Amino acid sequence: TVMAAREERAILVLNAGSSSIKFCTFRRAGQRLERELRGQVSGLGTAPRLVARRGAASIADRALSPDGLGHADALGVLLEFVREELHGEVIAGIGHRVVHGGMAYSMPVRVDRGVLDDLAQFVPLAPLHQPHNLTPIRLMLESRPDVPQVACFDTAFHRAQPELAQ
Repeated sequence: TVMAAREERAILVLNAGSSSIKFCTFRRAGQRLERELRGQVSGLGTAPRLVARRGAASIADRALSPDGLGHADALGVLLEFVREELHGEVIAGIGHRVVHGGMAYSMPVRVDRGVLDDLAQFVPLAPLHQPHNLTPIRLMLESRPDVPQVACFDTAFHRAQPELAQ
């Protein structure tokens, strides 16, 4: 009997800020997750640069465009780089750091278009971060709706504090 090769699956984590997109990939190692890649596309809008590591080894450090890149183009570069480095591993899911979850989102949540619309309402509360946090989520919902995405919120930290402190 010939056994089918087991498909490796990776988890991608993104932290999109105003001038960079940081990333890590993880894969399952038994009952644990093991970090495989980490890095960032920095200098968005000015002098973008891709820097990445696999463990302690540097695997990329290069300028990307003399004209600057926006978030959408930087995400495309980052996804292509990750795809090449994972050698055929499938992205099983994407985790996103999002600044504001409001009162409705105090724990990680799977993102669909309705959740994304809810989170967009909080842009006035975190105008320097929230729009950038949501851009990769929106782009991935449009281009890869089959890949589950989860948002984790900075504001969730404060939900465990006493009401007066909140």
